[in-house]
Amino acid sequence: MRKLLATTAMTLAILGGAAQAAEVEVLHWWTSGGEAAALDVLKKKLESQGVTWKDMPVAGGGGEAAMTALRARVTSGNPPTAVQGLGFDIQDWAKQGALGDLNAVASKEGWDKTIPEALQKFAKYDGKWISAPVNVHSTNWIWINKAQLDKAGGKIPATWDDLVKVLDAMKANGITPLAHGGQAWQEATIFDGVVLSLGADFYKAAFIDLDPKALGGDKMIEAFTRMAKLRTYVDKDFSGRDWNLASAMVIEGKGGMQMMGDWAKGEFLKAGKKPGADFVCIRFPGTQGAVTFNSDQFMMFKVGADKQAAQLTMASDIESPEFQSAFNVVKGSVPARTDVPDTAFDDCGKKGIADLADAAKNGKLFGSMAHGHAAPAAIKNAVYDVVTRQFNGELDPKAAAKALADAVAAAKG
Repeated sequence: MRKLLATTAMTLAILGGAAQAAEVEVLHWWTSGGEAAALDVLKKKLESQGVTWKDMPVAGGGGEAAMTALRARVTSGNPPTAVQGLGFDIQDWAKQGALGDLNAVASKEGWDKTIPEALQKFAKYDGKWISAPVNVHSTNWIWINKAQLDKAGGKIPATWDDLVKVLDAMKANGITPLAHGGQAWQEATIFDGVVLSLGADFYKAAFIDLDPKALGGDKMIEAFTRMAKLRTYVDKDFSGRDWNLASAMVIEGKGGMQMMGDWAKGEFLKAGKKPGADFVCIRFPGTQGAVTFNSDQFMMFKVGADKQAAQLTMASDIESPEFQSAFNVVKGSVPARTDVPDTAFDDCGKKGIADLADAAKNGKLFGSMAHGHAAPAAIKNAVYDVVTRQFNGELDPKAAAKALADAVAAAKG
């Protein structure tokens, strides 16, 4: 009876709105212009219900700095109300018993029926909803400046050879063909697309199944050979550049293209650019029909009773179809719910929604290694190390493939 009363009280807290809600302290790494604009959608929705938003931004596109800040807060016994999280990191916090229970709102609103199982794998632990999925990003995109593409011949690349021809033409035209930021997670994002371009089965064998033969074999040598080729198209100042600054290079026409997840689209939109007219969005050549994804979610940490109402209100707002549409239109991603219409989305957004559905239906929807949805953090970090060393010329392709297989084997323990 006590459990029933507690569950009822939590549900009533959700419905209580402003009368019950107080404040949410939100730790996140959405600090670029497009990301901040998208997050403001959620902030305003909560504030309209009387929930005060206490912002805790920690810059760093991959979230590593945010996770360091989070560990310090949790260790001190004062976790934030909600924290942006990815994939296996969410499960790691759940295993430590640090996350709360969202089942009251999830059951009431039928999350099990509207949120894909691929996302539930990370959003639930031991039968409990522990986080609220905000979106689905896919990582195997290329964003191309339309004017620079036209100057390079105008042909949208459909194969690896096509891509090389366009990059060569852009280089001849005197611009930086590949706008890139030299950070390990950015190089791993490109590597996601390169590996997937050599076959969906190969990607699964290497990054989902962690098959040593796939990790160290001839196809992986070819993947590293392609990475070495791409390295020849970046500018000399790429090291340490944040991803959104690389996006700005493409927006301004100083760079020809960027290989980046669809959060990059938010930067183009924030700059007033339109898909088809100012920029072109394509899947990494050779990956058509397959999608590597990551899903931003808000982990809800165990907090005092005085903060639970606001926390549950936030979770409910995140999963509302209205918010899912409004947020993802701005962010560049697609909704975490399957029942949100694509009406408000631009052509790239509609393509993203359709691609996701097709990939899920055909068994070609894979968690992104680069973004913590293919394997746990120890393995992801081992991959990062080898990929960035090879990209910076420390390893030749054959040595890199061997190092990758060895590093993953060691990380598995």
